[in-house]
Amino acid sequence: MTSTHAFWLAGRQATGEATFDVTSPWDGRLVGKVGVPSDAQVEEAVAAAHAVRDEFAATPAHVRAAALDHVSKRLVERTEEIARLISAENGKPLKWARGEVGRAVSVFRFAAEEARRFNGGEAQRLDTDLGGQGRLALTRRFPKGVVLGIAPFNFPLNLCAHKIAPAIAAGAPIILKPAPATPLSALVIGELLAETDLPAGSWSVLPVANDKMPALVQDERLPVISFTGSDKVGYAIMDSVPRKHLTLELGGNGAAVVLADWASDQDLDRAATRIATFSNYQGGQSCISVQRVVADASVYDRLLPRIVAAVEAQVTGDPSDDTTDVGPLVSEDAAKRVESWVDEAVAAGAELLAGGKRDGASYAPTVLAGVPADVTISCEEVFGPVLTVQKVDGEAAAFDAVNASKYGLQAGVFTHDLQTAFRAHRALEVGGVVIGDVPSYRADQMPYGGVKESGVGREGVRFAMDDYTYERVLVLTGLAL
Repeated sequence: MTSTHAFWLAGRQATGEATFDVTSPWDGRLVGKVGVPSDAQVEEAVAAAHAVRDEFAATPAHVRAAALDHVSKRLVERTEEIARLISAENGKPLKWARGEVGRAVSVFRFAAEEARRFNGGEAQRLDTDLGGQGRLALTRRFPKGVVLGIAPFNFPLNLCAHKIAPAIAAGAPIILKPAPATPLSALVIGELLAETDLPAGSWSVLPVANDKMPALVQDERLPVISFTGSDKVGYAIMDSVPRKHLTLELGGNGAAVVLADWASDQDLDRAATRIATFSNYQGGQSCISVQRVVADASVYDRLLPRIVAAVEAQVTGDPSDDTTDVGPLVSEDAAKRVESWVDEAVAAGAELLAGGKRDGASYAPTVLAGVPADVTISCEEVFGPVLTVQKVDGEAAAFDAVNASKYGLQAGVFTHDLQTAFRAHRALEVGGVVIGDVPSYRADQMPYGGVKESGVGREGVRFAMDDYTYERVLVLTGLAL
């Protein structure tokens, strides 16, 4: 696993004069060396994507669909290999890495299906008014241009798939920039795409350093930017290119609400298990991991010890072990940041009920109660295996607590009541409300994104395709309708 990995420039394999090392956050071992594209190679990729944009938009749907189907099938064939690669470069436990490969399989399959039915055209008769007699409007969607996809480290395969697959399905060329910490999974996607008949220049995978990103962001030949990452970087991109079309998925501090009717022992056991699992999966490094629990006072005292026990039962350790639930964070610096936020909360009066210990890049699954509202961990996205628990009186107070955040990605509401579910859907200022479960559920075909400082636009294959395209109307005149 220590060979040098080539990158993918305009559909072909390429090597750079320089390389960088990809190391395991678990034990520091070398996972692979990656070639670095030169400035001239980056320019070549952008110029090729810009030049092929009209040809690619006109590529028959069956060609694009066949390429996407091919990637989906090849991911299935190489599931175990790729899962181990994800685990090695990211530190993700192997069982979660296998799940990520399965999701990427679905993303490319969904994209193939959408490529076959997208943009069929919608006809609208215009003779509803006198001036439109004999006229018919036909509306179709066309790509806005080349997409710059910027992917994060936490789902190094699937979130790259969410950039690439919708672009190909819509006929939009794409330049993918994977996270420098985890480029190897993205390069596998390039390897599989290179086995297809897509036009040269329609896609590139360029593992450039973050300091090269501003030049790509500013390039006028890349009119669409799809970014997943921190709100600080996302809004810096938005401020720097206000006239470009942006999709920004910027994270959150997901809340799980447990209401009074979720009160049986079975209910509380299930809620505690789901909360513990999804506050710690991926090391808590998921935009929709459970960071906050908001529990009604009537169930709080029975729920809290169950959560603590379920969190303490999480198996931590070597991510390559099939029994491991929680592996390391992406780096020791990330773990030190989480440690500092927890220490700040405890110093301000929060009660540490579990965890609170760091070992290198690993941080123990942690539960805090009585956390002051103004400490960092209450206000920001922790992106680590840390959970805060809060007591409230009643449904309205619970919903207010969820909304008392600058973020609004997803929320989970544990309730059996259908009327409560619809009230939650109306009241909660988030992009998605999950009833009877944690906020961490995402189906890759559904619209996914947030409000407030959680970003703009939506992912989810067809919804991303809408984001990458625009409507163009054709008016036909002199028709006998």
